[in-house]
Amino acid sequence: MRLLQNLLSPASPGAGGLTVLLLLLDLITPAATVKHENFKTCSQSGFCRRNRAFADDAIAAGDKWSSPYEVKEDTIALQNGVLTAEILKTVPGLQEKVVLPLTIKFHKTGAVRVTIDELKRQKGEIELKGQSKARKERYHETERWALVPDWDIRDEKVVYDNRKGQITLKFGPESKYKAIVTANPFSVKFERDGETHIVFNDRGLMNVEHWRPQPPAPEEGKEKSPEDLDGGWDETFGGNTDTKPRGPEAIALDITFPGYEHVYGIPSHATSLSLKTTKGGDGAYSEPYRLYNADVFEYIVDSPMTLYGSIPFMQAHRKGSSVGVLWLNAAETWVDVVKEKPKKILPIGGKSEDTKTHWISESGLLDVWVFLGPDPATLYTSYGALTGYTKMPPSFAIAYHQCRWNYVSQEDVKDVNKKFDKHDIPYDVIWLDIEYTDGKRYFTFDPLTFPDPMSMMKNADKTERKVVLIIDPHIKNTENYDIVDELKSKDLAVKDKDGNIYEGWCWPGSSHWVDAFNPAAFEWWNSLFTFDRFKGTTKNTFIWNDMNEPSVFNGPETTMPKDNIHFDNWEHRDVHNLNGMTFMNATHQALEARQDSKGRTQRSFVLTRAFFAGAQRLGAMWTGDNEAKWEHLQAAFPMLLSQGVAGFPFSGADVGGFFGNPSKELLTRWYQSGIWYPFFRAHAHIDAKRREPYIAGDPYTRIIREAVRLRYALLPAWYTAFHRASQDGMPILRPNFVVHPDDEEGFALDDQAYLGDTGILVKPVVSEGVETVDIHLGDNEVYYDYWTYKIYQGKGLKNYPAPLDQMPVLMRGGHIIPRRDRHRRSSGLMKYDPFTLVVVLNDKGNAEGHLYHDDGESFDYQKGHYIHRKFTFDSATKSLSSTDLHQDPPTAEAYNKVVKSLLVEKILIVGVSKAIKASVLAKSKNKATILEDGKYRKASMVYTPAQDNTFGDTLLIRNPKVRIANDWTVYLDKKDAGGAVKDEL
Repeated sequence: MRLLQNLLSPASPGAGGLTVLLLLLDLITPAATVKHENFKTCSQSGFCRRNRAFADDAIAAGDKWSSPYEVKEDTIALQNGVLTAEILKTVPGLQEKVVLPLTIKFHKTGAVRVTIDELKRQKGEIELKGQSKARKERYHETERWALVPDWDIRDEKVVYDNRKGQITLKFGPESKYKAIVTANPFSVKFERDGETHIVFNDRGLMNVEHWRPQPPAPEEGKEKSPEDLDGGWDETFGGNTDTKPRGPEAIALDITFPGYEHVYGIPSHATSLSLKTTKGGDGAYSEPYRLYNADVFEYIVDSPMTLYGSIPFMQAHRKGSSVGVLWLNAAETWVDVVKEKPKKILPIGGKSEDTKTHWISESGLLDVWVFLGPDPATLYTSYGALTGYTKMPPSFAIAYHQCRWNYVSQEDVKDVNKKFDKHDIPYDVIWLDIEYTDGKRYFTFDPLTFPDPMSMMKNADKTERKVVLIIDPHIKNTENYDIVDELKSKDLAVKDKDGNIYEGWCWPGSSHWVDAFNPAAFEWWNSLFTFDRFKGTTKNTFIWNDMNEPSVFNGPETTMPKDNIHFDNWEHRDVHNLNGMTFMNATHQALEARQDSKGRTQRSFVLTRAFFAGAQRLGAMWTGDNEAKWEHLQAAFPMLLSQGVAGFPFSGADVGGFFGNPSKELLTRWYQSGIWYPFFRAHAHIDAKRREPYIAGDPYTRIIREAVRLRYALLPAWYTAFHRASQDGMPILRPNFVVHPDDEEGFALDDQAYLGDTGILVKPVVSEGVETVDIHLGDNEVYYDYWTYKIYQGKGLKNYPAPLDQMPVLMRGGHIIPRRDRHRRSSGLMKYDPFTLVVVLNDKGNAEGHLYHDDGESFDYQKGHYIHRKFTFDSATKSLSSTDLHQDPPTAEAYNKVVKSLLVEKILIVGVSKAIKASVLAKSKNKATILEDGKYRKASMVYTPAQDNTFGDTLLIRNPKVRIANDWTVYLDKKDAGGAVKDEL
């Protein structure tokens, strides 16, 4: 209990300092694995250590413990959908209570925002240590970066009931949600349909470290005062001292999900999709999940250790319900997860466990959004309405990317391009890592190895291919380099704690960092990417932002000191997890500001390593520096599924593993897995052997080629899935619990997934020497093998043959899959190719699917220049129809004329029913009847019976020549087409 008193006590002033230890050589040694000693554990992080111990003491005290926070009831007010009040914190030994302003906002989507500030800091009535330049307030601008500009759409129809000691607020659609605020001790319960789903401060672990003066240093030989919070005023780690000019300022809150056994999200961690417990229980971690963007190369798997990006969004799911929270704080954050038997069993749905979480951040506001579902789709839509949905990418970006550190010259690039074509392996993008530059000076090309970059870009453009260049946030500090000269002269760099330009070490050696929080830096950054300024780039040049955590080789935990100063005098500690996103945002805007000679702009493509909530609006991410090991292949799928759940679905992992040399089997299996990553890129370290897919030799090259070709064939399905994600936030790669939300056996599944709405279910082989896999079916629908049409049916595990040359892929009955089957060298060369529709009938003989299509490069789709079709196979009429889903059809007329030559060349029906076989094949003389533009015509049909009843029959309609943009119907039996058909045919 002593720590509880220490955390709540007043104290007096003191000072600290900063030391720097150069770790450059140690950090970049290629053979090294992750060095745990370079990264903090909770016990080495003062604010985490304090608050975790606070929680342990409070829980151990049981009923004797009471949270010291209460709502001052005479301050409660509700106006325009916003409740305000003051929370009072009782501090032992302090006569005056600490005032914490409380705000609860209600969003029209049904989401709720709870914010707690600190009045003394808010008013600037605190003293900073030394001569600090830092702001006195708690950081309150995270929303500026993480939320969409028009997020503040309030629900002003909140029903308010204030009874002594308790405030009840009804809100949301039909007022079916409730927030129940208990005054003393402070807590908030969130209900939906009369049932509690989320509780704040249920266990009394809330803690707001209020400002207090630093106590004097103890006299020699005497112990520190108990008021001198451990690590509260300065903290040294790895030779670096953090001065903490505002003193201790952590915030913490326990959030309970009653009746929910599974929670997901809070990426990025190399761990399971369903988050493990961090305290007690079988297989529990000993550390909380950490969110602190850092350059953790060769990271270990099955660990809550921090990685490159952070999204503090958590989803809780049980049968019949999904809810979530967004912890809107960009400072270093730790999250404990505990699962316990509940106090009462739920009447319906839900496992008999509660998930209890404890969130701890170093600084900033206590700012939490609550989403009450009730299902995954509604949850993702509500969350995306605030943080934004994934941007609609240029079409090349969802194809195959070829990268390594480094392609060493223009000739090397030309040779790789030639060999891909020679071996008939499609690819869309070749990437250049840092060695393309002139001595690590970004915005330059090495004049010896890349003497004519413009010709390289033009050569790629001949086959509709693109080039991606790496541009990192560290700017080389050297003479005769205009970029660093401008960075300094325009005062756009990050400062150290004393207000001087911060100098650290990265790839170029001595470097400065662009302060992307500065609006002037945005404008300057835009100017650097114009075609006139960035010589050698063209409209097919795009950008990769690496090292933007930021990575600083000689900094604490390989990043920037927390007491560095950004624009507007905010400390780096406040904005650390936002840093990569702001830099990505600047690059994204710069690319979209580029104009060609005709003044046209195009969609940007930016890849980032560091990210935060909202970064999905800007481009893609990848999971960082993995290894060529089977365990890293296994880790990739759960990591990418977590990204999708947290609203950032455009994600990938380095195919083949970045560090090391994969065996040919591992490389092949990684491609077979990688074609299902939304972002599909192969990458390798500079010391790794060359491993372009044509190098392995047959049968490996042949198998990899077939896998990559499958990705290209399914690009229409992928693009359609991206479109839906851009509209309502549904993940592109979907875990079992999203597709089958009531299948409790599948709630923790993370080694298989569905592609969008296609019904395609994949389970990559991720272990060495495997010949079969078990695929879990989440329902009793019929599934067909993608390759052989073998039938799999019945809920539960099904064994599937998986030799090296066979990928486990199933098609769920009831879906229609759009494909393009002609082999091309790049996706851009497929733009005029016809489509194939694969109609996978369910047990009732019906199926449905969608296709979204636009020009894949411009913003004209925002003007209505796109196609959005719904395909329906109806067993009653034995027909396949195409209908329009366009939101404003007249705006599509011009685009429909542009794509009038796009046709359907094949319709393949899988799982042909006995009724169709009996009534159609006998009567239609193997001819389908087509109605389009008011006219009838015929197309040939080929029926292929199954070898036995364990396989599905197929019916192929050859060359129906229906336009992809038109309404049309294909009848298998002409009598279903109506009487007029007899007169026309």
